[in-house]
Amino acid sequence: MNPILKSSAISKLLLMAVIFFYAATSSAQYTTDYASETPIINSNPLPKYSLDSLDYSMTIGIERTAKGRIWGAWVAGGDNEDAFFVLATSDNQGKIWSSPRMVIDPHDTKLPEKRRALVGTLWLDPLNRLWLFFDQALTYFDGRAGNWYTICENPDADNPTWSAPQRIWHGATLNKPAILKDGTWALPVSLWDRKKIKSDLFKTSYQELDSLRGAHLFTSVDSGKTWIRQGKVTFPSPQFDEHHITELTDGRLWMTARTAIGMHQSFSSDKGKTWSKPEFYMPHIGSRHVIKRLKSGKLLLIKHGELNEKTRTRSKMYAYLSDDEGKTWYGKLSIDERRGISYPDGFEDPKGNIFISYDRNRDTDGQILMVKFTEKDIVNQKVIDIKDRIVIAQPRGLDKKQ
Repeated sequence: MNPILKSSAISKLLLMAVIFFYAATSSAQYTTDYASETPIINSNPLPKYSLDSLDYSMTIGIERTAKGRIWGAWVAGGDNEDAFFVLATSDNQGKIWSSPRMVIDPHDTKLPEKRRALVGTLWLDPLNRLWLFFDQALTYFDGRAGNWYTICENPDADNPTWSAPQRIWHGATLNKPAILKDGTWALPVSLWDRKKIKSDLFKTSYQELDSLRGAHLFTSVDSGKTWIRQGKVTFPSPQFDEHHITELTDGRLWMTARTAIGMHQSFSSDKGKTWSKPEFYMPHIGSRHVIKRLKSGKLLLIKHGELNEKTRTRSKMYAYLSDDEGKTWYGKLSIDERRGISYPDGFEDPKGNIFISYDRNRDTDGQILMVKFTEKDIVNQKVIDIKDRIVIAQPRGLDKKQ
């Protein structure tokens, strides 16, 4: 070979090696240096994060404190790498809501990639502490993310204080933990599949986690001081999992999850260490659902459409009851029939009132809504009137969006 050509070929090989090394290490460096940095709690978010400044709303959920304050959380920015968390409160059963009073916005213009908070849930534990679970990742999904929490021990105070965020593991938690009969706390955690990675920078990152991708159960026996990963389920055609954990009266754990081909289920007889092969449960559009144990012992289901229906759009949000551990459902309360509604979450108060939040037309109306009803209303197939839908928040910066 001509020495000049040989030298040129070697130079190209060296250049390619440098590029490959940078590509292989840059994503890990970004994640190590930035995605794992402790998020900052902003308890004085105004005026920067006022509703006048926000232009998008996707609900996370609601929770009630021991003294009756309702906290609401939602995602602003977008269902993308611009996402961040906003929290507000109501002290009169949702009639009037505060301006944003806590924000977690991990974005930093100094970073080489956008860092967002996109998935999470609010939960009041048996000690009356309010937990906010939230994830943090670079870009939309960097292949790993991180599941964090912060705790408010005085959620009814005039000036609530939040603990320094702690990282549990990878992935994200969208739905509330369950308390098992023996007192164990059961936390659903999802580590998304690689198809959720949209940035070329992270297309090959964290391949060592590929065997762990799926719907996990984490447990705690020390009031949340430590969390232990149990088993997982890999559902067919996964769509973020968004799974619920329900303890059945026979002692088994029941996991239901969102997939692209309907709601699926799996069961565990050993407290979540191993799970049955996932199977189809019922038709459902790709969206979040609710399955929750009520104080009466009945189960509450909230889904889109009739029990045997997969709606064409996110519409027709209905509530049902079950007396036989989810084998059959009855009643049908209509929460909202309109298109563009999604992501129910909620709680039951001491009087048996069920409060459910959801969002409507995230990019245009950006409404975070809440309704209240009872088991009797479900049995009587009540239709929630439009005047009884409470607006938790609606961004007023939509018209300013360019």
